[in-house]
Parts: sequence; structure tokens; C-alpha cells
Amino acid sequence: MKRFLFAAALVFAAGGAMADPIEGVWQTKPDDNGKFGFVRIAPCGAKICGVLVKAFDSSGAETPSDNIGKQIVWGMVPSGGGTYSGGSVWAPDRDKTYRGKMQLSGDDLAVSGCVLGGLICRASDWRRVK
Repeated sequence: MKRFLFAAALVFAAGGAMADPIEGVWQTKPDDNGKFGFVRIAPCGAKICGVLVKAFDSSGAETPSDNIGKQIVWGMVPSGGGTYSGGSVWAPDRDKTYRGKMQLSGDDLAVSGCVLGGLICRASDWRRVK
């Protein structure tokens, strides 16, 4: 019985360390030039961040980029129901940082952000890379 309780306690304790459903690699929507990237979403402390791990040209060929390794998403906090907010999103194609939010729905991630108090906003749909 002691072994069962110990095993149950370990399983329960591990449950608190389970990965957030948003974690993984996401393909960004192509920019105005047809370029897109893969962003790895993972915890950064108590928050959620994303780093560009691969870049692709308009033909889909992997291409070198000075932006590889740069944070695209940072400071996001889960706010329930698959929603994340309170962070920032950087758009490399415009070199602009937006106050961001994200909405997870299965293998789709709606990423959006605004500047100037919400006067200028931008949105993009990302797809989980399997």
C-alpha cells in the first residue's frame, strides 16, 4: 500500500510539471515577401516565450537569417481558455514590437498585437509543426 501511495504521489507531483499545450514549434504565416519561419514556444521562467529557430524563403527552402535565435514572443501569461496575454510580439518583416496576445485552438495559434494604444493592430495565424 505504501508503494501505491508513493507512486500516486509522484504522478500527482509530476502533473504540476506538465508542459503547457502551447509549447512546441509553430510555422508563422508568410510575410508580404512570402518568407516564413518556425518559432519554438517554450517557458521562460513563469512566462511563455518564442524564439525563431528556422527561416524559409518564398519557395519553402530553408534560408539563413540574422533573426535565427531572436525572440519573437516574450512575456506571455496563460489567462485561461487557451488565451495568452500580457506579452509582446516582434514582427521581423517590419521590425516592430506589438503588445501581444495569442489564442490556442488545437494546432492553430492566432497571434495578434497592437501599437499606439490599439490604433494599429496586426494578426497572424500560425500552425503547429509536427
